[in-house]
Amino acid sequence: MQYMLLIAANEAEEQQIPDADMVQMIAAYGAYTEALIQAGALVSGERLRESTKATTVRVREGKTTVLDGPYAEAKEQLGGFYIIDVADLDAALHWAARCPGAAYGSIEVRPIWPTENMSGDECTAAA
Repeated sequence: MQYMLLIAANEAEEQQIPDADMVQMIAAYGAYTEALIQAGALVSGERLRESTKATTVRVREGKTTVLDGPYAEAKEQLGGFYIIDVADLDAALHWAARCPGAAYGSIEVRPIWPTENMSGDECTAAA
């Protein structure tokens, strides 16, 4: 089953991390990614640009609004993700706990709902 690991952290706090510590964090992410690959669990993953680079789109009553920045004010911002394919939620939680971001931010684990396996009724209900 596939799960998305959503990595969130406080961007303001991240900017205060000394360069030497940042180098160690990047190395830890490299080792973590390699472990996912070696386990055959990695489907994909990417780092995201800062939330100040985000654009939020909303459509209400037929009108499209485009705003610079993230939709919600939050202490933590989405910084990256991994999609992993593992046996069950316990395995996904295990990988989430090993993610370097878990030590300074949070990792939200969500099962992926594959749309190619959805019936027409499920697609309508999900919309």
